[in-house]
Amino acid sequence: MEPQIPIERLKIRPDFLAAAKALACARGAVTAQARDRRDGSPTIRIGFTATKRIGNAVARNRCKRRLREAARLLAPLHGRPGCDYVFIARGGTAARPWGRLLDDMKSALIRLAADLSASDPTHSLGEPPP
Repeated sequence: MEPQIPIERLKIRPDFLAAAKALACARGAVTAQARDRRDGSPTIRIGFTATKRIGNAVARNRCKRRLREAARLLAPLHGRPGCDYVFIARGGTAARPWGRLLDDMKSALIRLAADLSASDPTHSLGEPPP
């Protein structure tokens, strides 16, 4: 049974820009950015981006649909509450086999969670995150 962590969508530009200035991790067909909001909120907020380099609108929408489904499955398990995540489609996102796309996103989420914990001064004493 998956954990019941509330997930919301990032929709406004300033939230995307704030995440772009934070930690990032590129894995295979996805780039993930993460920012700790430090507001004590138990929610995970997620946004998705596909640039025109990916292709036409049909290709960009397909990439974002695939990223949304992968995030729906993996964010409650590997995401960190109180953080914003932005997933950016890369060149092979549309054609990537589903299992490999899930592996890419999972490894990016795990790496970002470790980096966020390392950069958080309240958890530098080896204490587990809340």
